[in-house]
Amino acid sequence: MTDPQTTFQRVPIRPMDCLSESWNLLSGQYWIFLAITLVGMLIQSFVPMNILTGPMLCGIFIAWFTLMRGEAITFEMLFKGFDFFAQSLIASMILLAVVFVIMIPCYVILFAGIALGAAAAQDAPEVMGLAALLSTSLFLLVILTVMTVIMTLCLFLYPLIVDRKLKAIPALKTSAAAAWANLGGVLGLLALTSLIATIASLFCFIPVFFVTPWIFGAVGVAYRRVFPEISAEAPVLGD
Repeated sequence: MTDPQTTFQRVPIRPMDCLSESWNLLSGQYWIFLAITLVGMLIQSFVPMNILTGPMLCGIFIAWFTLMRGEAITFEMLFKGFDFFAQSLIASMILLAVVFVIMIPCYVILFAGIALGAAAAQDAPEVMGLAALLSTSLFLLVILTVMTVIMTLCLFLYPLIVDRKLKAIPALKTSAAAAWANLGGVLGLLALTSLIATIASLFCFIPVFFVTPWIFGAVGVAYRRVFPEISAEAPVLGD
């Protein structure tokens, strides 16, 4: 029997369409959603180890899905993310552990390269600079690759916890499977939203705050295309 909570679609995710729909949906409720996203991001940044990242993201997506249904959103919806505190925290801790496991050998390679360069520099001083450059470049490349993979495969993680009421591990698996099945569109959306955020950051960083609701909305639109809304009567098999 197919579990409706983990069922997803392979659909064309067109980044510009997602951004356009997000912009249209925000009309009339932009400022309240801006307040929700900004406060949510600030709160999660104040607590170390990503402890509040999950609940805040869940609260943001609760508000977004409410907005998508054509209903009025309220600031208090941000804190409804704490209804999913346990599972969102577990998911965040798993992601943090994965990053740490990958980062440790990356730092070993970085410092080993610099140390070898320093040893060789006794006879050829220019080797030190070359070794540091190569080690740093490899380090940054690996980090960029790892973060891209994590962001891609986990794009739908917190929306799944909120929308489909999935526990952490099923949500991680389902998000990864859905993102992989729609890889081109997901990568395109991440690339375009990253470009928008980068351009915004060039202007004293303040504009980033104002495009954040638009970006969250685009992710929510893409999610809803891959995971159509199911009726409230459907059994929650993921619990």
